[in-house]
Amino acid sequence: MPLISARDLTRTYPGVQALDGLTVDIEPGIIGFVGANGAGKSTFLRILLGLLEPTSGSVTVLGYDVRTQAMELRALVGYMPEHDCLPLDVSGTDFVTHMAQMSGLPFPSARERAAEMLRHVGLHEERYRLIGTYSTGMKQRIKLAQALAHDPRLLLLDEPTNGLDPEGRDEMLSLVERTGREFGIAVVVTSHLLGEIERVCEYLLAIDGGKLQYAGSVSAFTERSRRILVEIDDDVPEFAAQLRAQGVEVEGNGRALRIAFANDDIYDVVRDVAASLSVPISRMEVTRHKLEELFRDQAPEVLHG
Repeated sequence: MPLISARDLTRTYPGVQALDGLTVDIEPGIIGFVGANGAGKSTFLRILLGLLEPTSGSVTVLGYDVRTQAMELRALVGYMPEHDCLPLDVSGTDFVTHMAQMSGLPFPSARERAAEMLRHVGLHEERYRLIGTYSTGMKQRIKLAQALAHDPRLLLLDEPTNGLDPEGRDEMLSLVERTGREFGIAVVVTSHLLGEIERVCEYLLAIDGGKLQYAGSVSAFTERSRRILVEIDDDVPEFAAQLRAQGVEVEGNGRALRIAFANDDIYDVVRDVAASLSVPISRMEVTRHKLEELFRDQAPEVLHG
């Protein structure tokens, strides 16, 4: 069963088509959700939480219909919002305990769960401090703790590294990855930083203008750019020409060539051509673009609108 299944999902605001016939199946795992501002990410998340009615179409999360089973679904979903929404005059432990109770746990269980989650996010020593005294990084971590307080099956994390310095981002990403792996729960992460998505996510969902641009594994997306970098000792134009004659996609004509990777047979093809021309190969290695490079080249509107 897909984690999330949307069919012809549409949401219209006055003069704005936020989602436009979105159809997608998303499998469990750690999923990165990307798109420029106004692409429809926030609208989609609010629909998944049952906080916003779609104009048309259908969507299920964990097998629950968001239109008719929103309350049952919310008991299974943890949500970490992008913006601050924390009570500053409450201690960390009281806040997370309260959020666990709001999700249906009795007080003793809520208190125990709060202690576990605060330890998990690295706030055990600061649990009795008022949230108003927390740093930005600590506030982000307590938002994650409250999202985990009721032992959800799915986490929705909206820009979890928002406002953090590089060290704080690194710590949060490690925490997100560890949460998904150790707890065995599905995680959806929105971010405008594609390096973050590539680091922690197995799957990628990209939308622009409310339309689906890509849904699938991160590795499959980056695999599209897989190339073999070949350097030869001499500038032999015939080397590239013979490769092209065999149907190989080759970029360049000089000593350094970039060759499209179709399958493992390409290594034998390159070596055979080099041997037939007595051309020494000084270097041969596989390269692939980073996620951000691919979006910049292939779908810049997803990043920048």
